[in-house]
Amino acid sequence: MDFSDFLVRKCPPTAMYIPNFITSEEEQIILSYIERTPKPKWNQLLNRRLINYGGIPHANGMVAEEIPEWLQTYVDKINNLNIFETQKANHVLVNEYRPGQGIMPHTDGPLFFPTISTISLGSHTILEFSKRENCLQNANETEPKSSTMEMKLDDRKILFKLILEPRSLLILKDSLYNDYLHSINEVEQDTLCDRICNYENCESTYKMGDCLKRSTRISLTIRNVPKTTKMKLKFF
Repeated sequence: MDFSDFLVRKCPPTAMYIPNFITSEEEQIILSYIERTPKPKWNQLLNRRLINYGGIPHANGMVAEEIPEWLQTYVDKINNLNIFETQKANHVLVNEYRPGQGIMPHTDGPLFFPTISTISLGSHTILEFSKRENCLQNANETEPKSSTMEMKLDDRKILFKLILEPRSLLILKDSLYNDYLHSINEVEQDTLCDRICNYENCESTYKMGDCLKRSTRISLTIRNVPKTTKMKLKFF
């Protein structure tokens, strides 16, 4: 696929933003499956809840689990873009963000192939970027043994932002994967400003100073975990 039309040219390399990557009908199908997910499957954090599909990433190797068929459809759609080079996506992190919820500045870390693909559902959000050297403290995104690093900033110096619309796909790689932290501020509405870099890539037309109210957003972060392991079960 030629991504030249989707390249975000006003920020460091490399971000690609594809509006309406999925249809409204597909969005509703995905949301209906997620809504029916049993509560024990969710991992409740302080500022959001999440589900791992495909396994739990771990430094010793992810024990690969089968991804549900309804979700594998969209993993395959990402794989058809060949963004992981010779690898294929094998892990999906589902995050639920309610209005006022977000995620602290973090990098996805070395457990993953250095490319992130994220499909947004249900609501917009604003993804904020800051330089990695500003970090003071490590935390986690998925669970305590994950390589993902979530960090507190002494001074939240946000250098640029991206607006993520419902049904859009965002791909981050290169310097944006390795050298920058990305985060979502914990607010109930977003005021549009000139630090948002991808207005020209968006489906909708926005005006500076507009306030967009958030509703519940589901994100599907589809990635490749290079190191996997098969669990050997012994029966006695």
